[in-house]
Amino acid sequence: MTGTPAPFTADDYQARMERAARAAADAGLAGVLVAPGPDLVWLTGYAPPAATERLTLLVLAAGQDPVLVVPTLEAPDAEKAAGAPALTLRDWTDGKDPYATTAPLLDAAGRFGVSDNAWALHLLGLQKALPGTSYVSLTEGLPMLRAVKDAAELERLAAAGEAADATYEEILKVSFAGRRESEVAGDLADLLRRFGHSQVDFTVVGSGPNGANPHHEAGERVIENGDMVVLDFGGLKHGYGSDTSRTVHVGEPSAEERRVHDVVREAQEAAFRAVRPGIACQDVDRVARAHITEAGYGDRFIHRTGHGIGVTTHEPPYMIEGEERPLVPGMCFSVEPGIYLPGRFGVRIEDIVTVTEDGGRRLNNTSREMAVVH
Repeated sequence: MTGTPAPFTADDYQARMERAARAAADAGLAGVLVAPGPDLVWLTGYAPPAATERLTLLVLAAGQDPVLVVPTLEAPDAEKAAGAPALTLRDWTDGKDPYATTAPLLDAAGRFGVSDNAWALHLLGLQKALPGTSYVSLTEGLPMLRAVKDAAELERLAAAGEAADATYEEILKVSFAGRRESEVAGDLADLLRRFGHSQVDFTVVGSGPNGANPHHEAGERVIENGDMVVLDFGGLKHGYGSDTSRTVHVGEPSAEERRVHDVVREAQEAAFRAVRPGIACQDVDRVARAHITEAGYGDRFIHRTGHGIGVTTHEPPYMIEGEERPLVPGMCFSVEPGIYLPGRFGVRIEDIVTVTEDGGRRLNNTSREMAVVH
């Protein structure tokens, strides 16, 4: 396992906030309003101590200093955030109107990008205080804000991918037959934490017919000899995401099962080889889908080929038909085609990939051949 990366500095956070403000201006927005959640952590390093109904809001706009509006009782924690030296804190006390504190920071007739998880309570409060304002979600208004990772972020994503790979290598050593899906899922979660994950987001174990449901939640089904088993797991390490899928077989697979697995593996390889700067996101999806369709399983590939990953395990960009944005060096996303045969089994193979100057680089490097487990 790689060591702990150096922490992000106030300069790093300042650069991100400036970038966000410029991106907003370029998109015709008056600024960006960021509530507690992944965007606030990425921009400032600050995560409020707990979910609260009290307004906390970062206000970014080109040409003005960043301001973080916080409840007075949480200001000491906000002052300790790594990005705090790069912004101004504006606190408000219980019994006062937080929107009256925030309103002077905003263009009264502006259109603002708002982090996706902002509370409706606070957005409606701002609209009431400033009826001339309007709002758009960041996913719609600035979808690529976090999409291009710098070297320090790529280091963290690579470490998370390495930990997920180590988890897969270890899970191949456990018993599958005769155990419940939930037990194997528990093993995956334990292993992710053993290899440095601070947060486990999902541990999909889809055995036999359950594998035909891409987002099957591990349940009480007892895994049997002869089952195909889809494993899809990930979470956060050093604040950045992992997400990998492999499909294993309990005992020797049939010729059909091997063929389906080969089709998915070949589609995944072809899509990975298509990754390079300048091609559209949808082209990655098209390559994987064309291979699966040619093999006769096109109607059984029922989800997008990939999603972005960073401080969350699912974020823009998305590898799907209609997404015409070009790939840019530093983007990171999954490549995860699958085939799902209802009532029988499913196969999915997934790696995280980052775009390089002349192609792509996998951040997951375990074997994509079908593993036989016991």
